[in-house]
Amino acid sequence: MNSLSIIGFAIVALACGYAFYGRWLTRKWGIDPNAKTPALRRADGQDYVAAPKFVVFAHQFSSIAGAGPVTGPIIAAMFGWMPVLLWLLVGGIFFGAVHDFGALYASVKNEGKSIGILIEKYIGKTGKHLFLLFSWLFTLLVIAAFSDIVGKTFNGFTKAGAENTPGAAAASISMLYIAGAIVFGLFIKYCKPSHLIQLLCGLGLVFVMMAAGIAFPLYAGTQTWIYIIFAYMFIAAVMPMWLLMQPRDYLSSFLLLGMILGAVVGVVVARPTMNLAAFNGFTLDNGSVMFPALFITIACGAISGFHSMVSANTSSKTISNEKDMLFVGYGAMCVETLLGIVALVVVGAAAVNGKIPAGTPFGIFGSGVAGFLTLLGINEHVAACFMTMCISALALTTLDSVARIGRLSFQELFGVSEGEKPTPLRTFLTNKYVGTIATLFFGYLLSLGGYMNVWPLFGAANQLLAALVLIALAVFLRVTGRTGWTLYVPMTFMLIVTMTSLVQSTLKLVGKLTSDQPFGLAVEGLQLVVAVLLMALAGIVAVSGFKKLGSTNNVKSTIPARAGLQETTHAELH
Repeated sequence: MNSLSIIGFAIVALACGYAFYGRWLTRKWGIDPNAKTPALRRADGQDYVAAPKFVVFAHQFSSIAGAGPVTGPIIAAMFGWMPVLLWLLVGGIFFGAVHDFGALYASVKNEGKSIGILIEKYIGKTGKHLFLLFSWLFTLLVIAAFSDIVGKTFNGFTKAGAENTPGAAAASISMLYIAGAIVFGLFIKYCKPSHLIQLLCGLGLVFVMMAAGIAFPLYAGTQTWIYIIFAYMFIAAVMPMWLLMQPRDYLSSFLLLGMILGAVVGVVVARPTMNLAAFNGFTLDNGSVMFPALFITIACGAISGFHSMVSANTSSKTISNEKDMLFVGYGAMCVETLLGIVALVVVGAAAVNGKIPAGTPFGIFGSGVAGFLTLLGINEHVAACFMTMCISALALTTLDSVARIGRLSFQELFGVSEGEKPTPLRTFLTNKYVGTIATLFFGYLLSLGGYMNVWPLFGAANQLLAALVLIALAVFLRVTGRTGWTLYVPMTFMLIVTMTSLVQSTLKLVGKLTSDQPFGLAVEGLQLVVAVLLMALAGIVAVSGFKKLGSTNNVKSTIPARAGLQETTHAELH
């Protein structure tokens, strides 16, 4: 099948999902364009910072579009391109986009609070503490996996000791991006340019930084870059949103959207065929079984629990108008789904004799899209540097967000409920610098084993987090009289998928504990402990959520889904 047909069909399907299903949800849930959002009511110049619609979209998309939408579809292509395409589209439109939009919506309607605080309000305090602990542990897995990926991407030397110019150039551009973002943030805050001037200046700055980074690459080893990345995460976690993260994500969005556009145009020009089989069976020769492997392997692009943390922890605090939530929450997920389908097309075009080519998913994707870009007249070296930068940006823009989210989760975990007086210990633990240091310290310890040891747990924890968030959102919608039945199938399916996968992983880890290698035994033992802990925490939160749903079965929709819909507690509904 021609890849152009796949891309065309996907764009139409995603556009229809946004225009019809997404807008239907806004009508059912209720949007008030005249309401003051938390970003305006609670503006503090740090976390609550109102921003234009595209700036918030850029932050949301740049943060969620990490390694997942590239890595997952390429690995899962071993089952054939058809099941990957179907799960990306069905998952993206009916699972992931609803999950992201729902988390953003619920948070904005509740003063920009995180999902953990919403669980306390609508499910109970015990569920809140367990969920926040789960969320914080999850951020450590993300930091460990992605920091290792970025460090290796920035590595300026090959295994043989030769210079790796694309990696060094990507590192140089990334460092310029950080400095440029701060300058751009100051420019926006104090010069207050129009949207057009801001766009033109942003594009100009991107081209200057790209050219300077390619001309002056920075050569350093993987470990050096990991130290620099952790220092950057600390800065990003504590600095005001407007000064670093918002302008950086705004500038990064040009790179990422340009990469997707370039790949799509390249497909139109090249019209490569899909050299992969449409379907290779439910069970493969290597022992992989489609259920639940496909749905765990492909997270970002279909549904990812991490997205809810971005929606409810950062984006909800910067939305300036409720009508922007559909574009930011649902729209950013649709674009990420398209990125996943582009990755599928790239690996399909690069396949040989129906087999996925050798190499890492990032390597396959980067070389494939760079090849498409050369067809558009872009210099081969520039295309390679551009793609390496885009790949690192996919992970780096996730890292700065997750560092901030981890800090916020840590603070909320040890915070007190409204009206309670904090103890000196809790005051110390809820300090933003203490929360950031604790998050990065334990994230670094996990990173020492390399991302390959962390990735399996990351995938299962990520999808399990999505299931828990969907349960919490279903309770929120039910308790407040909104339409929530659309979440029942996604939350049940994802809970079954993730629990099945974790049970399988646990059994495999138990079988490997006979290893004679001390380091391997320690790694597998740690993974086993984390896997069991994740299942236990998730099980308790899920049971609490289902009990709350059951107790509200007789609640009438006394609150119409209209503009100006205000939050109402369960008690008020009776």
